[in-house]
Amino acid sequence: MASSTLVLKEPKAESPTLIYLLFRFNNQRLKYSTGQKIHPKFWNEDSQTVRQTRSFTGYAELNTSLKNRMDAAHDIYRTIVNNKQIPTVKAIKRGLDEVFKAPLQNSSPKEFMGFIDHYITTSTKSASTRKNYSQTLRLLKDFQEKNRCSLTFDSIDLDFYEKFIAYMTGQNYYMNTIGTIIKNLKVFMNEAIEKGLTKNIAFKSKKFKKLQEESESIYLSQDEITKIYNLDLSDNERLCKARDLFVIGCYTGLRFSDLSKLTEKNLIDKNTKIKMLTQKTAELVIIPLHTYILEILKRYGGKIPEVISNQKMNDDLKDIGKRAKIKEKITLHYTKGGIKETKTLPKHDLISVHTARRSFATNAYLNDIPSISIMKITGHRTERAFLTYIKITQEENANKLLNHAFFK
Repeated sequence: MASSTLVLKEPKAESPTLIYLLFRFNNQRLKYSTGQKIHPKFWNEDSQTVRQTRSFTGYAELNTSLKNRMDAAHDIYRTIVNNKQIPTVKAIKRGLDEVFKAPLQNSSPKEFMGFIDHYITTSTKSASTRKNYSQTLRLLKDFQEKNRCSLTFDSIDLDFYEKFIAYMTGQNYYMNTIGTIIKNLKVFMNEAIEKGLTKNIAFKSKKFKKLQEESESIYLSQDEITKIYNLDLSDNERLCKARDLFVIGCYTGLRFSDLSKLTEKNLIDKNTKIKMLTQKTAELVIIPLHTYILEILKRYGGKIPEVISNQKMNDDLKDIGKRAKIKEKITLHYTKGGIKETKTLPKHDLISVHTARRSFATNAYLNDIPSISIMKITGHRTERAFLTYIKITQEENANKLLNHAFFK
């Protein structure tokens, strides 16, 4: 498991002192200069952040810069591990140098689009995140062409924000998609500030906000998972493997990126637990195996079912859910193109690979497993993030509380 902390070179200095990143992994430690300085009186040692004070107006930008360095160290470490290489202090330092010390190539430091393109190209984020960033860049270019303007760092202000939101709304995008685009734009602007390419902080205004509405997603109850588990799929080997891998996800809470890399080498203690380093967060998780998983392993001779693509598995799961007669009607509410809409679908049409992770978290919660124990498995670092996975109805919540001592 990797961890990172920030420390001052001279905590008792009477003048600004360097901030170091300490990155620990596999009993090794990298001490890396962030290149940033702070007076100790503005430093919060407990939270390892710059204090929010009017006496130091640049606290937000500096905290963002420091967080970027910590995130980059974890991303580099995760990439090395996922490539089945041995992480070393030298390799991680080299990666950090490439991200933060390499000069911009093939773009002018003052050119907005070129900077974003370079940022995406050199990013150590996951492929899906880079793809998301690329969509944002494409939309910015489309907006620029549509409005016959040339976007610069200084043009990213509230007037631009309102026009850009209107443009995306007119393109019939979902509200949460628009929110993600704005979030990505803020990432680009924070990076530009860190690189010294702009002093424009208009995007930090409360009015320059990420639009968001609560997304409605399903989970499967234990009875529904049992229906799927007991489904006779002997006539279709592909569906059988997709079903078995999905059930493993329902009782481990693993993301598809981790399920797809799961092998018998991850089985420990006589095949009673799974132990692995998660791809997204580089967290070490150890998960006890549910009876269903043990039975699946027996059917496959102690091995994990063969993996198919995420999209193909999503398609297969809808077919499997339909065969299992998981047909409860679910009404979705969402905003698209600025218009509030609803649609009702059978529950099986909403099943996806990620439903397994939500089902694990929700069913574990309903069975009174402490949140901290569930989070140790799901890898959530905050309870706020974890609770977004708990998908229970008002009635389910009331039933859970019915036997609580407070109501006796």
